Amino acid sequence: MEKPKNSKKSNRPIKKWRSSNFELALWSNEREINGNLVEFKTMSLGRSFKKKDEEVWRNEVINLRRMDIPRVLTLLNEAAKELYLEKTEEH
Repeated sequence: MEKPKNSKKSNRPIKKWRSSNFELALWSNEREINGNLVEFKTMSLGRSFKKKDEEVWRNEVINLRRMDIPRVLTLLNEAAKELYLEKTEEH
């Protein structure tokens, strides 16, 4: 299935959020399934950083799908509980 020439999509996120050196971008994607063009959304989570002895900024990016959100939130919540809520021998 060909796209009409005037419906060229930009390669930009449809929305972005930023907190400190983290950025989350929401992307709109299309895929042809059984002859129909189907839209789906993905996310890219990025972190920018400089190594201690370097002046070059570096970026790490992980790409996620909608079904990944609850999984990642569960893992982050468990880590937060361990780090902030539970008393450890270190403190």
